[in-house]
Amino acid sequence: MSGCEPITNPLPQRYLLGEEGVGGSLKERPEDFVVEEMPAYEPCGEGEHLYLRIEKTGVSHGELISCLSRHFGLTSKAIGYAGMKDKIGVTRQTVSLHLLSEPPPLELPHERIKVLWAKRHRNKIRRGHLLGNRFLIRIRNIDPDRKDSVLQRLQKLERLGAPDYFGPQRFGYRANNQLLGAAYLCEDWRRLLTELLGTKGSWFPQYQQERRELFDAGRIEEAAVLWTMADRAELIAIRALRDGRCEREACTAVGRPTLSFWVTAAVSAIFNKVVDQRIADETIDLLLEGDLAFKHDSRAVFPVTEDELATGELPARLASLEISPSGPLWGKDMTRARGRVAEIEEAAAETIGLPVQLLTDPARGPDGGRRPLRSPLRNIAVDSGTDEHGPFVQAAFELPRGAYATVVMREVMKVEEAALTGFHRE
Repeated sequence: MSGCEPITNPLPQRYLLGEEGVGGSLKERPEDFVVEEMPAYEPCGEGEHLYLRIEKTGVSHGELISCLSRHFGLTSKAIGYAGMKDKIGVTRQTVSLHLLSEPPPLELPHERIKVLWAKRHRNKIRRGHLLGNRFLIRIRNIDPDRKDSVLQRLQKLERLGAPDYFGPQRFGYRANNQLLGAAYLCEDWRRLLTELLGTKGSWFPQYQQERRELFDAGRIEEAAVLWTMADRAELIAIRALRDGRCEREACTAVGRPTLSFWVTAAVSAIFNKVVDQRIADETIDLLLEGDLAFKHDSRAVFPVTEDELATGELPARLASLEISPSGPLWGKDMTRARGRVAEIEEAAAETIGLPVQLLTDPARGPDGGRRPLRSPLRNIAVDSGTDEHGPFVQAAFELPRGAYATVVMREVMKVEEAALTGFHRE
């Protein structure tokens, strides 16, 4: 199948708060962005899975899994985790190892990954097995006297709920994971490889120029020599082409986890479009007939009918952030909205070039689900100070699983993407 149009900018386009931001920058060094995973349960002390509390500093999720796999002699499938954490930051999270025998020494051969404690449990940690995350974030390049402004903006988001956009991490440093996912769903292998390896797609760093030009010129063997494991998917795909495999095989050689993540990025881009529209319509904190209301405690949804609206109970539940409108995570198992809400959600998918029937295909589509349009913000604290790197304002808060702290700080700071992610394009 081919003919799907490229997906437009997947990043958040609108703000909930009307006032100007406080400015500044994040992630100038890993220690400025600390994430503490809040587990859903504690290990019981016995079982075939070894739980490790890990602290990593400036280490990607993939690098963490590779280190654990090598040290403990396990496949990646034997390693469980509740969520993938940012590379630029100090993150503390719990992972599980399916390890029946006694483990080797727990001191890992990586200077930026530490084991804080170890304890056994009966089951593997699965995605989503956490209550949420606690963030401690230092804003740099800001007057410390602006801490009151930071606090006021966070308090507004605490009252209103923060827009639950997917952040830039979901779309990669080239902001193109959704393009790769769309090309995969459309089975447009040539477009996928051109985006991944060539010069005619999204922005790419200057150091990749030569190897991409070689790919465009069909000089595959020469291009393959220049790619490294720093760009894992590119390296795997170009080597597959070099070895004589067809375009489809080269694309799928990157592995199911990578392909699934690209598809998830495409679905996330659609969700972000829906949030954009609901903010523009001033309905992000309202329930419309046809909506699916999201219960924040149980993560269940229920249909908003004319009878539900007539009870008069929904506004108070919305105001307390007990419930919120939900948006689509398109897939074969997703519960569909109705009426005008369904039109908004379907238009978002079509705007970025992915037909609904492709997303809901039982054989190839993602699983799907619903995600709240707002995210509760809890336990806010703001301070300021100066350290060896200069002045800062420090913000602390908790978010439920799946919510992005960079999206919260985007509302507070209102700065360019690079100032939020720590990645500066050349």
